[in-house]
Formats: sequence, C-alpha cells, structure tokens
Amino acid sequence: MKPVAIIGGGPVALAAAAQLTKRNMPFVLLEQGATVGASVLEWGHIQMFSPWEFNIDAAASELLAETGWVAPPKTDLPTGKQLFDSYLKPLAELKQLKSSILTESRVIAIHRKGFDKMKTAGREYVPFEVVYENNGVVSRIEASAVIDATGTWKTPNPIGASGNFAAQELEYSSHIQYGIPDIKAEPAERYAGKSVAVIGSGHSAIHAILLLHELQLKHPETTIHWILRKQKVDDVFGGGELDGLPARGELGSRAAELVKDGSVHVHTPFFIHSLVKENQKLTIVGTNERIPGVDEIIAATGARPNFSFLRELRYAADSSIECVPKLADLIDPNLHSCGTVRPHGEAELSQPEQHFYIVGAKSYGRAPTFLLATGYEQVRSVVAALAGDWDSAREVKLRLPETGVCSVTRPKFALKVTSSNQSCCGPVDESDKQ
Repeated sequence: MKPVAIIGGGPVALAAAAQLTKRNMPFVLLEQGATVGASVLEWGHIQMFSPWEFNIDAAASELLAETGWVAPPKTDLPTGKQLFDSYLKPLAELKQLKSSILTESRVIAIHRKGFDKMKTAGREYVPFEVVYENNGVVSRIEASAVIDATGTWKTPNPIGASGNFAAQELEYSSHIQYGIPDIKAEPAERYAGKSVAVIGSGHSAIHAILLLHELQLKHPETTIHWILRKQKVDDVFGGGELDGLPARGELGSRAAELVKDGSVHVHTPFFIHSLVKENQKLTIVGTNERIPGVDEIIAATGARPNFSFLRELRYAADSSIECVPKLADLIDPNLHSCGTVRPHGEAELSQPEQHFYIVGAKSYGRAPTFLLATGYEQVRSVVAALAGDWDSAREVKLRLPETGVCSVTRPKFALKVTSSNQSCCGPVDESDKQ
C-alpha cells in the first residue's frame, strides 16, 4: 500500500499523521524546515489566544498518552515555543511517527505519475508523485493520496494597498520584518529609540504594537506609527469581553487604551503605494499622505497560500479569498466578521483531483480566524474518508469558542481618534495562524 503524503510539518500536518497512525495507514511527512514545527518556532515568543484544550489533536493525545505523556493544563495559554516543546516535538519523536518524517525536504512539485493536469483518462488510477529536494538532492515518492497542510506562514502578504508589493518594497526589505518579530530578542538598537511603523489591522499587528510599547516604556524616544487601511481604527479592536477567547479580546482592549493615550500614532485610512529612502530613513508614501523618518517597518499584513508546487494537479481555490471553494461563504470577511465557522470536513474539502486535500490554515486562504481545532477536525474527517469510513468522515463535530466580534454583537469602544486620512496597506484583515 502506497503511503499518504503529508506536506508540511506543523500542528495540523502532525495531527494528520496521528490520525493515519491510529488507522494503521502508512504515511510520509515532508517538512522543509530543520524540524517539525519550524514555522511555529518562528513565532515561538508569542502567546496563543486559544488554551491547550483547543490545541491538541485527540488522536495525537491518545498516542502520546501511551508513552506516559501528560497533557498540559487545559486552560493554560501556551506560547508557540511551549506548543513545540510540550506537544509537537514529543509527538514527532514517537516511534510510530518518527521514521516516516522527512525534514529539510522542500516539495518542488506534485503530480499524477506520468500525467500532466490536462490528461483525464485513467488519472485516478495512477499514484501521485511528490518531487522534493533535500540537501541539493532531488528525490521522488509515490503516494496514494496527498494532504497539503503547508499553511501560509512562509508567504506573507506585501504592504502595498493593491495586494502587490509596494514600489521599492523589495529593495528596502532589510528595513522590513514580516509577521511579529521577537522584539525583545532583537539587538536593542534595531527598535529602541527608533521610529517604527506597524502595518496591518489584525491581532498580529496589535501584538507587535504592544511589544513595541513595552520597549517604549524603557526608551521613551521610541515612536510607534500604526498604519491601517480601515476607515477608522476602532473597527479593529474586536469583541473585548465578549470574545470567547479572553486573551484575544484583551489584546484589542489594550490597544484601544494605547491609541487613546497617544502612545501610538494612528494613520487611517492609508493606502501604501511606495517607499522612498532619504538620509537612511524611509518615507512611506500613500495616496495623498507621506510618513517620513521611519527607521523600521513591521508588516503584520497576514499571509497567503503558495500554490506553485500544485501546478499540475487539478485543484480549486476561491477566486477572491484563495481558500477551498466550499469554505468561502463561511469565512469571507467581506460577508461577516464571525470567527466561528460551522463544522466541516472531507465533503467541503474535496478537490477535483481525487484523494487530494488542502487543509489547515491554507484551506482558509487569505481569510483570518483559523484555529488549530478546526484543522484537527478537518484531518480527522479526511483520514476517515481515505480509510473508507464514510460514516465517520461525514459525522463532523466541532466546538469552537465564539469570537464575540460579529457585527450584531461587536461592542463600541468609546474612543475618538484624529484621522490623518490614511489607511491600511495589506489585504483584508491579517490572519493570526494561531
């Protein structure tokens, strides 16, 4: 029996491996980083919104428990590093999984063996072929099915208002950090006492602002600019006390206070078009405004899927969100702001290419509010279907916390901010891959 190929080595990919192991189905997992959870370690300094209760897959927990592993307290909020140390690393080291995990293995292409995407007759009867590179050597693996759990972390959105790179963004990339940098671990001179612009309107942007404010308390000359595309800043503060994940609600409340007391300079709505370098500092140029004298930029504008290695497979993605098409109406931030999505599984995730699935954060495309528990239920259902257990595959159950940020319940913060007629840069609200 040919293995199921799992592409990616994050929490959802490892959950798929655990589900396959419980059903005695062979698999091979390919992770491009030096270890599983490599992307998680890149945001290891960040505390997650969701407690351990929602961050551990049931099948993985059962396998770990057989070795005497004890789950962390359900209500504790782990950092990314704690998620890796206490869960992902011990899971990957289980004897049932370890021999089937290939790290430092970057997938170059996936196709049906001997078929390009145009050939139809008989394609469902030939195996997939996964082409990957490891230490300069290109190898191939045949697979009975493919689960793409590569996420979006490695392909951050650019800062241009159009969704494309702003003019000179690539040229001045040494001044830009994408995501949430570990400001405390950076050399002090990078941000301390500098003029720093945070771009984005989601929880990652707020995280970065709060970290910069801690630095600002020690180095008062530090200037924080917050650049958003929103019409008004109080649209981004979320559900506050109504949020089912209190840590997430608290972020918005704290950011609102910083804006109110003037610790953060808000520029909204601001549409970024280009960067100009003058006297070793950047000027951020918008439609009608400029922000001069910026030393560093933190681009917390979310991320997008990478489909390049799937070119010869018959996959489908929503034309606007780039998510799995059947999820679009459930997660489109243009239609609603609720983070809670109804349970879904194999039926919604199925692709034109039989036995190929996109799961996890990548299944959400550019949309925000993905939670690990959603991905765990996705792969449980997908693996059940691959095993021929259709009753289990179709019985999808998932309990998620309410976000408290639906338009009908969103609280209004009593906050008045002077607008500089400027707006956010990146695409729709950036997604927290937590």
